[in-house]
Amino acid sequence: MDLVSPQLFHHAAAPTELPVAPLRMALPPHPALRASIIIPAKNEAAELPATLAALVAQTTLAGRPLDPTTFEILVLANNCTDATVQVVRRFAAKHPAWAIQVAEQQLPPAEAHVGRARRLLMDEACCRLEAVGRPQGLILSTDADTQVTPTWLAATEQAISAGADAVGGRILPRHSGPMRCAVRRQHLLDAAYRLARTQLEASLDASSHDPWPRHHQHFGASLALTAAAYRAVGGLPVVPFLEDEALYHSLLRHDLRVRHCPAVRVATSDRRAGRVAVGLSWQLSEWARQCAAGQEPLVEGGHQVTAEAMLRRRLRRLWLSAKRPLAGLLSLAKQLKVGAEELICRLTAATCFGVLWEWALGRFRQVRPLALVPLRQALAEIRAQLGQATLISFPADLNGR
Repeated sequence: MDLVSPQLFHHAAAPTELPVAPLRMALPPHPALRASIIIPAKNEAAELPATLAALVAQTTLAGRPLDPTTFEILVLANNCTDATVQVVRRFAAKHPAWAIQVAEQQLPPAEAHVGRARRLLMDEACCRLEAVGRPQGLILSTDADTQVTPTWLAATEQAISAGADAVGGRILPRHSGPMRCAVRRQHLLDAAYRLARTQLEASLDASSHDPWPRHHQHFGASLALTAAAYRAVGGLPVVPFLEDEALYHSLLRHDLRVRHCPAVRVATSDRRAGRVAVGLSWQLSEWARQCAAGQEPLVEGGHQVTAEAMLRRRLRRLWLSAKRPLAGLLSLAKQLKVGAEELICRLTAATCFGVLWEWALGRFRQVRPLALVPLRQALAEIRAQLGQATLISFPADLNGR
């Protein structure tokens, strides 16, 4: 999912008290549990069988079946008017070796959205992992219209073992329409831009825990984090949409290590009538509208991306440095249009770089407001800055083909 409208993102903190009763599954967790997979579902009776079948087919990286006692699948059927609950129960009855549970809940209208449903599920998954003494156990989120690859869980666990606190998986659409339609072309163009941008950012401000090659997605269809990381950020922010994006930014603010792992992959429905106000279905519909109107999406241009990556690198170096050079401090203060004393105070007081960067980026965008440019222009700028005149070569699992 590649949302190209940054104005739609909204920061949101989770409330200290939830207006909805906590979710509690009927059966306790197995003592061997190390991963809890959560699926919010609203009227997903048609999609869920394939989603569940992919999950019970999980294997090790070597292709051996996973021990079914080590992971569980939790489904929340909220405000359903179809046979979602019955479908899950029938599937569970046919696969008794796997721990598959479904809870049914009628949320009040103001709370009947994916942010609340995913929060309830993640809270329950976290409690279950803690109950068996595994704070490093995994909470894995996917969607009811999504099919994970056979090594999805194993590849996620490998990324966590390598030092990540959270893992975003690569989300590719399952195309049900003509492969050469305008929306399909727009999606590929947007993916090329996002990946080229990620490569440029990695070249300018490298990350030890999220090195290139990496992708750019961290959405609910494939998003995992440890129970300890979930507790550290205070849980999933409860917002009606883009709750996954809000969780990602919360992880960054706490300096938790998010890996965008190319080996973690899922395929999701390309339907345009979705269950959330803003998501992949919304994005596909928006692209269809723009194509019909002869419009092109507007995104951050290459010069903006470069300037922000360079700023982040300079700020991080100053934050980490025990002896901060005066010239560097004065130059950065000038760039942000703040006094040197204020910058020094913020550098000294910041216990997390993520919070410091959020402030600096806000300042920078006041000084240099976002200048959005047409998508093709932005892609051309980024390719030029990467020093390539032709299409960037990506691994097959990254380029969406």
